[in-house]
Amino acid sequence: MKILTFTGSTPSEALKKAKIEIGDEGMLIETREIHKKALGREALYEIIIGIEENNISETYKKYTKPLQEQKPLKQKSEDVLYDISHAAKQISKIADVKEPLYEYNNKKTNTAKPSYEPKELKEIKSEINKLGDKVKLIQNMFWEEKSPELEISIPPEFAEIYRLASQSGMNKNHLDEIMSITLEHMPYKMRENSTTVKRYFQTLLRKMIPIRRESVPAPGVKKIVMLVGPTGVGKTTSIAKIAARYSYLLQKRYKVGLVVLDTYRIGAVEQLMQYARMMKLGIETVVDPPEFASAINSLKYCDYILIDTMGSSPYDREKIEKIYECLETNNGDYNIDVVLVMPSSIKYDDLKATYDSFSTLNIDTLMFTKLDETIGFGNIFSLSYETKKPISYFSVGQEVPEDLICASSSFLVECLLNGFNRSKV
Repeated sequence: MKILTFTGSTPSEALKKAKIEIGDEGMLIETREIHKKALGREALYEIIIGIEENNISETYKKYTKPLQEQKPLKQKSEDVLYDISHAAKQISKIADVKEPLYEYNNKKTNTAKPSYEPKELKEIKSEINKLGDKVKLIQNMFWEEKSPELEISIPPEFAEIYRLASQSGMNKNHLDEIMSITLEHMPYKMRENSTTVKRYFQTLLRKMIPIRRESVPAPGVKKIVMLVGPTGVGKTTSIAKIAARYSYLLQKRYKVGLVVLDTYRIGAVEQLMQYARMMKLGIETVVDPPEFASAINSLKYCDYILIDTMGSSPYDREKIEKIYECLETNNGDYNIDVVLVMPSSIKYDDLKATYDSFSTLNIDTLMFTKLDETIGFGNIFSLSYETKKPISYFSVGQEVPEDLICASSSFLVECLLNGFNRSKV
């Protein structure tokens, strides 16, 4: 980028000189007052314009500093970004200065709207309105991501949103596909502002995330939910949160029963039994698959039956097969919703491998835990987008039942683009 300076008795005059010399391709970086108007001396203002060298008119005299005075490219880039920030503050101050004639007319007419606004002030305000967005554009000129491998080039206005989505852990193929859709269908007028680009992208992402809304059981019908997933993802704690929610937090206090298949870990059984005693819930344990149907029948008085299963490595086929055998003993007597619980803190490829391993259990919905332990949420979006499986719950901490929230596409997109904020939960 070439940095050029122009002077004039007013900022407007300096800006006109710049447009005459280099056209409209330049970008205003800074406006500053060299010296004030005094007796026998005109005021002098200087503006700094940034422009790509290949956009400079051939009629403009190019000037290159001696080699010993030139700065490294990286340092030059940092200087430009610093100058932009400084310029934004300076121009904001200029915008707040009222012309004497403006104040005079305001006092005279005593109206809320000014009766006179100098042309020069209008031009400065116009440049200020554009400056905020141009600051983002220049910052994004130095983004680390290389241009994505798309047939359509990414406009500078989209650089920020592409970088945020990419850094969130979203699968690159998904991101490129969504970016192509956005570029194809987004109205051209909305592309002029990075804020509207981000808003449009947020709306598009929300529509692409399937969500399973929480529903209450119909009268006389039991709702049975089985949580499955790898070891250590927080299934037992999640069971306790859901049980407390159904028992105490909904409009009606439902009767909840617990079934434990995780007899491999004594600690997990004791933990869930402790929760059952505290909340006065019925609880049954199952050692072998044939006992599963009888355990469900013993809790037939409950509105909700929640089933905690043994944790398993995605590659431990034996344990997953045992869960499947329990489901087979149901013989269609009850409708069991199988919820795959996974941590949000692992990369997309690991999430996908886990889903593929547990998919033999006919997964109905997804639940993600440990949202408070990660800074990237694009992996969650990508898995839901790829599998078309709806998300039912998010777990955002260890507190029971406070740290369980019903899934919403708005919440996930907000986390994906702006990070997790506990105050907004």
